[in-house]
Amino acid sequence: MNKEKQPKGHPKGLYLLFVTEMWERFSYYGMRALFMLYMTQALLLNKEAASEIYGSYTGLVYLTPLLGGYISDRYWGNRRSIVWGAVVMAIGQLLLFLSACYYQQVTLAQPLMIIGLGALILGNGLFKPNISTMVGSLYSETDTRKDSAFTIFYMGVNVGAMIAPLWCGLVGNTGHPEDFKWGFLSSCIGMLIGATVFQLLKSKYLRTPEGAPIGMPPVFENSVKNEKKAEGTVATPVSYLRIGIAVVSSIMLILLFAINWESFNNPSIGLFEDVDWIGTVIYACVIVVPIFIITDPSLTRIEQKRIGVIYIIAFFVIFFWAAYEQAGASLTFFADEQTNRMIGNWEMPAAYFQSFPALFVILLAPVFAMFWSYLGRKKMEPASPVKQSLGLLFLSLGYLFIAFGVRGLEPGVKVSMIWLTGLYFIHTMGELSLAPIGLSMVYKLSPVRFSSLLMGVWYLSTSAANKLAGLLSSYYPEEGVAKSFLGYQVENLFDFFLLFVFMSGIAAIILFLLSGKLKKMMEGAE
Repeated sequence: MNKEKQPKGHPKGLYLLFVTEMWERFSYYGMRALFMLYMTQALLLNKEAASEIYGSYTGLVYLTPLLGGYISDRYWGNRRSIVWGAVVMAIGQLLLFLSACYYQQVTLAQPLMIIGLGALILGNGLFKPNISTMVGSLYSETDTRKDSAFTIFYMGVNVGAMIAPLWCGLVGNTGHPEDFKWGFLSSCIGMLIGATVFQLLKSKYLRTPEGAPIGMPPVFENSVKNEKKAEGTVATPVSYLRIGIAVVSSIMLILLFAINWESFNNPSIGLFEDVDWIGTVIYACVIVVPIFIITDPSLTRIEQKRIGVIYIIAFFVIFFWAAYEQAGASLTFFADEQTNRMIGNWEMPAAYFQSFPALFVILLAPVFAMFWSYLGRKKMEPASPVKQSLGLLFLSLGYLFIAFGVRGLEPGVKVSMIWLTGLYFIHTMGELSLAPIGLSMVYKLSPVRFSSLLMGVWYLSTSAANKLAGLLSSYYPEEGVAKSFLGYQVENLFDFFLLFVFMSGIAAIILFLLSGKLKKMMEGAE
């Protein structure tokens, strides 16, 4: 058989997905750049309450892809899920715009904000797990352009993440509370642009190399007789008994986590008093869903080993993103209150700093790709777990860098923006060592029939991380407020940043020590 010549360039469908994802990230990061500032400066919430809401929102954003992936795999398909997800997210941004329009009427503004956040969470669940899975379907199994295709797609994520804080910060972070609404409206319009472009062009460009449409609703086995179907298009039957057991187990864990154990010694305290129900749901799912998957009777021993590696890495990813995602939480407070943002006679909006990580990704991604390729040619490229431990180490070093910048800093005194810029630069090197490697690892090690669910587990670890990020952000020092985390006294910014130095540094050391064992597990599974 003659080898078919591989076409040059990439299919136009890739650029459609690039643009759609770019506008979705514009919507998400534009809103995120303003969200904490809106809550504290317009709605006048304290930092602890704002951090709790932020953590719950970002945690649920990465929890609902489990539901969205299931709906897509079983009923709607990728295309329909993406369109409806985009529309629901646009509605959510519109509700945030209305909340900001009536920010002085707190009894109206806060419910509008909560409902808007709910729409964003649900819409993201439908959108996020579906768009990236369509990239690979544009290419044949042997097409060597896949790696560069995912790189191009990842650039779309970061282009949207870079320009969103710049524009939304310009129109919304003006120092006047009444202007936050324009940032939220911009995020709404961006999402509608992405949804419209996708809806108009999806049928024309989202096709396999043979011309068959991709992202269509699944076909069930009992409705197909004597027909050969492409891998991944057939939805296999599910065990409702196992699903029922998982649901009951989740409810039991949620109630167990929610119990206030002090109530047994103090009758005046309610059994479920001051419960963080969102946190308990996320943490229960973190336990139940992975067990539900790995105990599936259809899994072979080799497949279980592969999934085990994914779970171990996902556990350490929690510590990475919990520290990294301070960008939208405590580091936003630091940028706004204690960073000198004057450039000549112009004061840069605090929201602009959230563009820095995406800008650094765009600049450094080609460098890292060439560096790993060079090490690969020299047979010196480290294993994936080692790369990810390096990612955690870079994270620790970033916080160590800024800790020295704020040591002995008095409240109200501002430092040079070089400290925050340097932190983001070092953190980006950590992101490039961990995030793309992790996604690639999940793709390689997942059994095909569980690929969507295991990608959901990966996002589930990010969900737990974001919830933890909100909790840790609440320990950001405030004058006159004593704060302690597990016995560690947080009296100033130096103490606060050292908390992340130790957390990510210890995780880096443990993962590095485990890397040899994990590498053997991965090699044994292949």
